[in-house]
Amino acid sequence: MSDLVTGDAVVLGLRPARLPSRALAILLDLALYVTAYVLIGVGLTLATASLDPAAQAAIAVASFLLLLVGIPIAVETLSHGRSLGKLACGLRVVRDDGGPIRFRHALVRGALGVVELLLTFGTVAAIASLVSVRGRRLGDVFAGTLVVRERVPGARVMPVPPPPPWLAGRFTQLDLSAVPDGLWLAIRQYLTRMNQLDPQVGAAMAARLADDLVARTGAPPPAGVPAAAYLMAVVHERQSRDAARAFHAAAAAGASPPAPFAHAVPVPPVAPGPSPYVAPAPAAPVAPAVETPRAGGFAPPA
Repeated sequence: MSDLVTGDAVVLGLRPARLPSRALAILLDLALYVTAYVLIGVGLTLATASLDPAAQAAIAVASFLLLLVGIPIAVETLSHGRSLGKLACGLRVVRDDGGPIRFRHALVRGALGVVELLLTFGTVAAIASLVSVRGRRLGDVFAGTLVVRERVPGARVMPVPPPPPWLAGRFTQLDLSAVPDGLWLAIRQYLTRMNQLDPQVGAAMAARLADDLVARTGAPPPAGVPAAAYLMAVVHERQSRDAARAFHAAAAAGASPPAPFAHAVPVPPVAPGPSPYVAPAPAAPVAPAVETPRAGGFAPPA
């Protein structure tokens, strides 16, 4: 990852492109440009056969500069750093602050690319890319640009392991409203990676997370339940509640209102009279009991 800092002091984590992917993108671009240069060069040779050698040489130099220098600069400027080869390889040229490149950046890159890529057959560019920490060639250094990877493989999300069967439905009455999202995230990260941790370190981490969860819920720690199993059961209970809440919300949104009656039935008027129902007397207010959360009872193994 490359820590690029924007003008607003925002750190961007970008993956710089390395030599193999950049070389493949350059080869694809060069194959396209050279093919177009050869085809147009043959046509110009046949069209200018009647001219003198000086005019033919001038036309050849102009076509070389236009097709192998001017066209790549125009393509990078108009596409904001994504030529056909870079688009196929998932690469892009950006500025040092992460923004899109402009004409001056593409001009410096294209001008130095003639020396780095064409005249030296890519030797100078390969050496500079291997020496640079972020894989930049000389054109990138002088232009203030960087080639980054746009297509980054996504991280695999590991599911939370299910709790033991004997803990199913044991925490249905547990109040989880006071548990912050940061604690849920820490518990989930631990449960998805607990098999990769040292047993002693994992047990101590599970005990600490379980104590924090007990302190947030205000319920006493369950006797005889391991800390990791307790965390699995509580996370499973929260997922079940979220799924039930989402299901009820979707069912309520998809329910249609009842159709109106085709014919209204007249209701006879009712003579006013005393109501047969007596309002109950208001009950005396009862102060809610405040339960002091207990300290966690999960202890890591010695």
